[in-house]
Amino acid sequence: MTSGTYRNPILNADWSDPDVVRVGDDFYLTASSFGRVPGLPLLHSRDLVNWTLVGHALERLEPEEEFVAPRHDCGVWAPSIRHHDERFWIFWGDPDQGIYQVNAREIRGPWTRPHLLKAGKGLIDPCPLWDDETGEAYLVHAWAKSRSGIKNRLTGHRMHPDGTSLLDEGKVIVDGDRIPGWFTLEGPKLHRHDGWFWILAPAGGVETGWQGAFRSRGFFGPYGERIVLEQQDTEVNGPHQGGWVRTAAGEDWFVHFQQRGAYGRVVHLQPMRWAEDGWPVLGDGGAPVAVHRRPDLPPQSPAAPATDDDFPGGRYGRQWQWTANPGDGWATRHSGDGLRLTCVRSADAHDPRKLPHVLTQRLPGMPSAIEVELRLDGTEPGARAGLAVLGDAFGWIGLERGADGTVRLVHRFAEAVADRERDAGLPCVAPQGRARLRIEAGAGARCRFSYDVGDGLRPSGPVFAATPWRWVGALLGLFAVAPEGSGHAGAATFTEFRISPL
Repeated sequence: MTSGTYRNPILNADWSDPDVVRVGDDFYLTASSFGRVPGLPLLHSRDLVNWTLVGHALERLEPEEEFVAPRHDCGVWAPSIRHHDERFWIFWGDPDQGIYQVNAREIRGPWTRPHLLKAGKGLIDPCPLWDDETGEAYLVHAWAKSRSGIKNRLTGHRMHPDGTSLLDEGKVIVDGDRIPGWFTLEGPKLHRHDGWFWILAPAGGVETGWQGAFRSRGFFGPYGERIVLEQQDTEVNGPHQGGWVRTAAGEDWFVHFQQRGAYGRVVHLQPMRWAEDGWPVLGDGGAPVAVHRRPDLPPQSPAAPATDDDFPGGRYGRQWQWTANPGDGWATRHSGDGLRLTCVRSADAHDPRKLPHVLTQRLPGMPSAIEVELRLDGTEPGARAGLAVLGDAFGWIGLERGADGTVRLVHRFAEAVADRERDAGLPCVAPQGRARLRIEAGAGARCRFSYDVGDGLRPSGPVFAATPWRWVGALLGLFAVAPEGSGHAGAATFTEFRISPL
């Protein structure tokens, strides 16, 4: 690969359901965050290839009482980001609550509190459009069958231009059941171009589907359709669902995801052009590209969302998210470096999948080594802390206080169908109450655990194959927990979190 080209994926981790917008010379991307907090990540780029995480638009999930415990496949689904009237707007669907929006004058906020635009079950994947020609505003959304009994349809509304309300009951404007061979039509993005209303929407499912384009002279239809991106003979399965963006120089590009199992939905960039018949052509004649000429934009230094963290003053970087709305005192600030997590008492101490106070970030999509230093100060028997790989199944390695007061190195796991953990490696004494923990995540997200308690790095247990959640890739997690009881159970301190390529 030369300096004039880029290689897909451009974001090699689980940035699910991406959408993108250009404002001046800057590009901004957001993605699904489901039940993690803070939500609605905000990424920035000047060249569409190198991206950095600059913040989040959603501080807490609402209704707050619904997210006091992990709900990994709920919350923020498939957002759309737009810039209108000198403000950024993000719309998303919560499949159990309805369609929300937030807005802000600056990308780093402050963002408004979530406004429920349309209440209802199964309302997902909303996208607004402000028509500069007429001054009218519209909204399109899809449906989740699991909540509504409806799927494969796109519903359109007129919207008040201030984005606070819808002006009608809505109408099905595209019915996928009427298109031969189409199923699971969802994720619509709404645009105006060349005198047409355009809906760019995927179908066929996240692992095997394709990207469709629909156009009509009127918003409510009728729409013609065409498949504009599909796997063909490439290795990129299910290439679809994303956003179209045009550079200031007039180049068109399409950002989309590819489902990669435990790695989640990684992000690709496709060239886009308009054919003589007026329809868009994505990738190389409708097939996704692996390597391509870079966009004609000013050069940008290589960049990627941060992963490493020294936790200065006890603060954690913006790459970290809790598995539910955070509680008071989970992480405490102090004068030194290191993440100090309270050993929160819980009836679910044996299962980190159920803990809301796990601090997570995405599993890298390339073979990587993950390391962190841990000191356990929890004095309660059963108090524990560690480094985890979380999905439907989980594995973790860390420290636990025994009934005799000693601190032991432990390594545990649970299959997807299990409700309690089991030992994956033999416990051993950690004399100083400290350990260096390491996970080598190799090809296929196969993870090897190891540790150092002062006498060198040692392997622990068999290989653990990371698994995704229902809609989410596997997560790396740091946690501290103690059994149910009364009183303070102590804390754990994590330092020098590092992820490096293997």
